Amino acid sequence: MNILALVGSPRLGGNTDFLVDQALTEAAELGAETEKIILSQYDVKPCLGHDECSDLDQCLQKDDTVWILDKFCNADGVILATPVYYYNVSAQLKAFMDRNYFLSTHNRKSQARVVGMVVVAEAEGIEDTVHTLKRFINESFDIKKDSILEVHGYASRLGDVRNNAPLLRQARELGRQMVESLKVDS
Repeated sequence: MNILALVGSPRLGGNTDFLVDQALTEAAELGAETEKIILSQYDVKPCLGHDECSDLDQCLQKDDTVWILDKFCNADGVILATPVYYYNVSAQLKAFMDRNYFLSTHNRKSQARVVGMVVVAEAEGIEDTVHTLKRFINESFDIKKDSILEVHGYASRLGDVRNNAPLLRQARELGRQMVESLKVDS
């Protein structure tokens, strides 16, 4: 079983990234193969809205999104992680989400059987961000609502989550629940 985390934070080692590491470490300790892709470290161009998208064999853009989407579609579990930027998902994650339009026009969805969300806000915007992610999940996966897991909390400064024991426990619990869910579905 493999779990892919897509991190929309541009900050390496930031709060969102750190929580994802907690979830992936727990999942790996329980036997999952894990991979983390920090979207800002790759060439993920925004969707250009080609009118003929559904007629194309492949997206016209030549960037890293093509292979990232392949991993996304083939993962058993997916974690979508983002800090809240201006009351919603970060630009990095939004660009990836928009590029899923190609998959949608080709009736292709991720095969993941469980999806986790990690959302970190400074003061507000968690609800809107979770809502956006849930809409994306409903379009991009064929999973039950109880297979969507959430971790969200607040951090004002870089590194704040490292001292937030309840949030760290929730992140590790996310990794554990994902593995347990995948074992049940095997």
